[in-house]
Amino acid sequence: MPHELVFRNIRDHKGRKLTITPQTAKTEFLSVGYINLDEDQSSVNFHTGTDEKMFMCMNGSADVMVDGTSYSLGKNDGMYVPKDSAVMFSTKSSASILESSAPVSKKYPVKVVRWNDIKDDPKLHASIGPETMHRELYQLLTEHVEAGRLLMGPTFSNKGNWTSWPPHEHRDTLEEVYVYFDMPAPTFGIQLAYNDIKYPDVMFPVRENDAMVVHHGFHPNVAIPGHSINFVWILCAKKEVTDRKWGVVNVQQEYKQ
Repeated sequence: MPHELVFRNIRDHKGRKLTITPQTAKTEFLSVGYINLDEDQSSVNFHTGTDEKMFMCMNGSADVMVDGTSYSLGKNDGMYVPKDSAVMFSTKSSASILESSAPVSKKYPVKVVRWNDIKDDPKLHASIGPETMHRELYQLLTEHVEAGRLLMGPTFSNKGNWTSWPPHEHRDTLEEVYVYFDMPAPTFGIQLAYNDIKYPDVMFPVRENDAMVVHHGFHPNVAIPGHSINFVWILCAKKEVTDRKWGVVNVQQEYKQ
């Protein structure tokens, strides 16, 4: 199995760290990591440089300063931060923030998206699939947020169900990373990634805080019985703006409905 396909426990650090990068994971543009803050390290500062950023607050709450303007994030809130921005994250208690990053040519506006504003919005929340493949999918930061490359949102499965089904792929237009969350032990899922539709070439267990880089082919997954597989999907357009389209995929022919 390619060493760069799966990254284990990418949340296991304090401060800020981009674990998945073009250097570590052979992505073309996309980088992914976590910012973890607590009373021992309550803030981090950085500059976005040539990259746009999307963040999702996974736990706790954080204050965010972007070029001197203050914002706040609570659990499941999302935020877009443009290139060429000075950023500070801080917390009064604790916070864990998922970060995605990609280089862009244009500077787009800062945008905060509240979980409470999207979770019941039928345009941004979809209950997908019958039983055995049912899941709840949320477009936290997609085409309703102006950006160049990035798209982000969480998927929550029913217990024991498949997700990302029917199998699909988008290798020509979109890079992708899955980051698994809210899957406390002993929960795990099985992630597939394959081109050979008869004998899938990659199958591996995934647990909370692991991440999978979608380098090739179709990539469905399944939860173990009695438990859910939950993940944040992070997409990155290969052609800035042009390929930044959510839901444009190639479905495996055998499972088209």
